[in-house]
Amino acid sequence: MNFKRTFLRNRNNKIYYYIKAILREIVPDTFARRRLRRLLVNSHGDDRSYIVDRVNYYNKLERGKALGQQAIAIRDYAIPDRIRVYYFDSKVYLRYFDPRFRFNILPGDIVDVPEFPTIVKSRPIAGDNTNSILLNLDKSRHFNFIKDEIPFHQKANVLVGRSGFTQSHRALFFDTYAHHPMCNLKKAARSSDRDFLSITGHLQYKFILALEGNDVATNLKWIMSSNSIAVMPLPKYETWFMEGRLIPDYHFICIKDDYSDLEEKLNYYIHHEDKAIEIVNNAHDYIAQFKNRKREDVIALKVLQKYFDCTRMLP
Repeated sequence: MNFKRTFLRNRNNKIYYYIKAILREIVPDTFARRRLRRLLVNSHGDDRSYIVDRVNYYNKLERGKALGQQAIAIRDYAIPDRIRVYYFDSKVYLRYFDPRFRFNILPGDIVDVPEFPTIVKSRPIAGDNTNSILLNLDKSRHFNFIKDEIPFHQKANVLVGRSGFTQSHRALFFDTYAHHPMCNLKKAARSSDRDFLSITGHLQYKFILALEGNDVATNLKWIMSSNSIAVMPLPKYETWFMEGRLIPDYHFICIKDDYSDLEEKLNYYIHHEDKAIEIVNNAHDYIAQFKNRKREDVIALKVLQKYFDCTRMLP
């Protein structure tokens, strides 16, 4: 039985997430700090160069960077009144370090590069984004991988998309293709909406729309773990998923920013199913690197270690 599909509608278990987070707050951080050296000094075998590459991708800082006046000490970091997932997802790693160490963090959808080195969920891909240090934040919502039991060839030759389509770039797509015979698009963002379509419902279609919203496309990860194909322009923002490393027409079907070549692209992959299946397999290979939980934890800890090594850590 596919438990996640049957009982969670192909979503992560939020209750389990919060139970773990709260229990973690009860355990003294000293236990985590005792484990830090053992986790970081391990040679990690064949993964060593891979880990170094990922760490340097997320954290591009060099030594001697100032943190500014707003930096706080880990010991003063407290659960906020709102968007608590950013606290829980950062504290799970911050707790391993000296509580006197100082840092900056910006919760939410961040599309600009901060003035000082700051831990963020998202950053722009283009330009100098050195001060944006990526951690896997809000991961229960964003890092959702699924098991799709429907082969690509059994799916409908249609692009499906659900959204509020309120942002201008999303509204343009909806206005252009809402009545196109190759598209199934509806304005629906919540399960109470009449036209809402579950993740399971999306999987009936070969092509799934993955337009960026305030920052990245939240649905991109589960699409790429499915047997359907994400359809989107070249991404402008990235998260822990390293959207900046996705290859157009290799990991996803890339369409122009004005969406003018959508029909051409869909028809090509409908009539060249072997090429479409290659994209599905390439997407699965890309997803696989994030499923080694122990390695992901080591990478996150090394990102923070480099952050503290490169900044003024103490008051």
